[in-house]
Formats: sequence, structure tokens, C-alpha cells
Amino acid sequence: MTKRLLIFTLSALMLAPVTILKAANAPFETVQQDMDDEVTISVNGTSVTICNAQGETLEVISLTGRKMMTVRIDSPAQRIDLNVPKGCYILKVGKVVRKVSLR
Repeated sequence: MTKRLLIFTLSALMLAPVTILKAANAPFETVQQDMDDEVTISVNGTSVTICNAQGETLEVISLTGRKMMTVRIDSPAQRIDLNVPKGCYILKVGKVVRKVSLR
């Protein structure tokens, strides 16, 4: 009986909706706007599109830790052709870090 109750309680907690609040007094619009301003990294072949990172720097780092290239991002949405060999790399823009595979 106790085991069933424990399983039921844990499954109910996992299925319960989770609300993330930025601050107790922050209106929803402020939280939503911050989510819209998040940096996004999209990969298509050997080109990368960076959105919402104007003024930041893109760093391309190999999995061995070698910095392959650095590019300054000048526009809100910028497409960058990466001149690196095929393989897995770490892309870093500000606080956003992504592991990508270039084919």
C-alpha cells in the first residue's frame, strides 16, 4: 500500500505543471519579452544563423578545446559561413553554448 502511494505521489508531481517566474512582482509581459530576446543558434550545413545576439561574439571551439574562429555579430540576425572542417564543435555566444555537428 505504501509503495503504491509513493509511486502515485511521485507520478503526480512529475505531471504537475511547472510555472517559472522571473521575479515575484514581474508582470507576464516582462518574462515573455525576456524569453523572446534569448539568443538562438541554428545550423544548416556549414553555415550558422545567430539571432538576438547583436554586439556579442561567436566563438567556434573544437572538442579538443582549440579556438577555431571568432566572429563579431553586428546584426540582430546574422548568417555566418564557418570555414572549418566537418565535425563536432562548440559554439559560444555570450552565455549561450551549443554543441553542433557540421556536415
